[in-house]
Amino acid sequence: MPGPDLDLLIRAAEDAGQIARRYWRQEPEIWEKDHGAGPVTEADLAVNDFLIQRLLGARPDYGWLSEESPDNPARLDAAHCFIIDPIDGTRAFIDGQEGFSHSLAVAEGDRIVAAVVHLPVMGLTYAATADGPATLNGEPIHVSGATLPEADVLTSRSVLEPGYWKDGQPPQFRRHFRPSLAWRLCLVAEGRFDATLSLRAAWEWDIAAGSLIAERAGGAVTDMHGAAMRFNSAQARVDGLVIAGPALHRQLVDRLARLPRI
Repeated sequence: MPGPDLDLLIRAAEDAGQIARRYWRQEPEIWEKDHGAGPVTEADLAVNDFLIQRLLGARPDYGWLSEESPDNPARLDAAHCFIIDPIDGTRAFIDGQEGFSHSLAVAEGDRIVAAVVHLPVMGLTYAATADGPATLNGEPIHVSGATLPEADVLTSRSVLEPGYWKDGQPPQFRRHFRPSLAWRLCLVAEGRFDATLSLRAAWEWDIAAGSLIAERAGGAVTDMHGAAMRFNSAQARVDGLVIAGPALHRQLVDRLARLPRI
């Protein structure tokens, strides 16, 4: 049975999806964020406003970290914190693609304890708690057992640059891409792809929910140095990511060059 926080996240994500769909393929207003941070639409802001009211209305003592909200350092002192990406894959949303998601998580201390990634157009809801299974639309999911070189890996082209790998030789795998980072983690959890990795800093709101879902699906979930992820940090970033079944995860981390911390 879902816990109270997970049930809250699922219902909020489903309702957020209804809001997003009202703007999808309807030419929403778009702005560019400062410092080259990418686009934001009126749909992102409408979903964010809704989630603030719904989630903090139900849990007023929780902290709040969202891509579309000014950061409030008070979250660092909260026992629990919501970590939210109102629309992950905004560019896909703008282009009218189906692969955007709502990523909702609850951190207890520095660990994620409840998570939902919802793709409203595709009708997909991934969910997990820290002591339960990962599910897709209520059914348990599990990572694959694939290893190199037959692995299908969700990642950007830049990870194939020689400087990231020992001896300058990237491992052999089949590279794929999906626009929503949160969804990439869930696709690995589901076993449709075998791994996802990023060798640059990732914002917590992009990966908080998906990281728990992948972990509870049996995946090994670390930063790019092989260290456990920690959340609700002051910088709100994680030092890259490697997420895969345990055997493939070891292969990828062992092949990575000793990279500087971001």
